[in-house]
Amino acid sequence: MTRIDTRFADLRAQGKKAFVAYVMAGDPDVETSLELVQGLPAAGVDIIELGLPFTDPMADGETIQLAGQRALEGGMTLDRTLSMVRTFREGDDTTPIVLMGYYNPIYSRGVDRFLVQAREAGIDGLIIVDLPPEEDDELCIPAQKAGLNFIRLATPTTDDRRLPKVLQNTSGFVYYVSITGITGAGAAQPADVAPEVARIKAQTDLPVIVGFGIRTPEASEGIAAVADGCVVGSAIVAELASGKSVTEVLDFVRALADGAHRA
Repeated sequence: MTRIDTRFADLRAQGKKAFVAYVMAGDPDVETSLELVQGLPAAGVDIIELGLPFTDPMADGETIQLAGQRALEGGMTLDRTLSMVRTFREGDDTTPIVLMGYYNPIYSRGVDRFLVQAREAGIDGLIIVDLPPEEDDELCIPAQKAGLNFIRLATPTTDDRRLPKVLQNTSGFVYYVSITGITGAGAAQPADVAPEVARIKAQTDLPVIVGFGIRTPEASEGIAAVADGCVVGSAIVAELASGKSVTEVLDFVRALADGAHRA
């Protein structure tokens, strides 16, 4: 049982849906980013997705691309991201952290070395958006052997023939991308999402968490009501980018989390 598995078991026991928050490590600077991450659990966040900044984030929209650029310009690196997680773990040993990003920094570090360091730092799972199931031997299988969940994305274009392959080595939860396209585009609609979540759940016992296109507490509640929970990323990153304080951003996160927990 990873922290992710334990958290979902606890939520099921309480009859609650999960609220997952994405933030970019190092945006707008290391200190502010750490303060924000440390405040997320008290704001109602059940699982933290921590973005690993990368120079070519092909799945991300402008909001998260710019956050990654700010982080990189501020000197954020893989080592500093892992150091942030270690610091977080000094005060919180229960909230799951999923590292979300791209394969290149991990490949450059070396998979075996990275997995040892990630586990030691306190990472619980990985979402690596540019590694398809055909490449599971690269990172997915080694990660799971090392005790980390490997979370896969399913999308509106993942048909019934493709879905079993996507689910084959997935663990922790399934991340359903509610709209076709990049992060921050469009708006998720419960009526569109509900049948897709049901289709995925017919083929797996894993929780299905829905992300992309969720910006308000009402949307958070609506999407969580038809899934096992929801993810908000771009809307949170945009609040921080607008110049709001960490306290103001955490108030925004709390409203989103409350919406999901009402579902």
